[in-house]
Amino acid sequence: MINLTERHQYIINKMQKEGYVEVVDLCKELKVSSVTIRKDLKYLEEKNLLFRTHGGATQSNPYTTDRPVNEKEKIKSNEKMRIGAAAAGLIGVNDSIILASGTTIQAFAKSIQAREALTVITSSLNVAIELIHAPGVEVLQLGGMIRKSSSSVMGTYAENILKDFFCSMLFLGVDGIDIEYGLTTTNAMEAHLNKQMMAISNKTIVLADSTKFGKRGFGKICNIDEIDQIITDDQISDHVVNTLESAGVTVTIA
Repeated sequence: MINLTERHQYIINKMQKEGYVEVVDLCKELKVSSVTIRKDLKYLEEKNLLFRTHGGATQSNPYTTDRPVNEKEKIKSNEKMRIGAAAAGLIGVNDSIILASGTTIQAFAKSIQAREALTVITSSLNVAIELIHAPGVEVLQLGGMIRKSSSSVMGTYAENILKDFFCSMLFLGVDGIDIEYGLTTTNAMEAHLNKQMMAISNKTIVLADSTKFGKRGFGKICNIDEIDQIITDDQISDHVVNTLESAGVTVTIA
């Protein structure tokens, strides 16, 4: 059996090679209990060598920061377009849907072609611009205070408008998905608006590329078990997929 120092070095080496470690894998590889591994990860986090996450640890800081939308849209752009195309396939005839904000939601809007009497409610200025020339698509743009970093509106005015509607689906973009903590965004007011969107939607579908997993933002939107489906890319780990499905969430890989 290897000693404590050797075990810590093994974890650090694996982390540097793969960028992420999972407790279940380390237990098998090091032949120790999950309690021991979690103590190891806690110690290494205190030494600023890693960041603990649900079920493991990562090299990168899981706490997200607010960045301008023009920066975000360059990240995982191909994956976002695939996610958007997969989401577009869920729209039915004469549907009424809500599109929240975010670059993945904007990619989804680009995938929406001519529809028969599709109604879209959105908080995103960029989404409205994408859909304004789409035949058959009626756009209801929410009003309110503009959050410049995301080119979207938020606040009580937008929330009050939502009270008059009910939609079949909400397509939600997020800044972070933490299995234990839930879904988050970097802005608390936007998180509150997202909650109101969920309240008037029959189904909540999250569109998020794999970089969003294991991250946390400032404003919590909801717990994992409050959503119905996540559409993501093929870089998501099997462990995360299994955990999500155990919580009753449908996972679609685009």
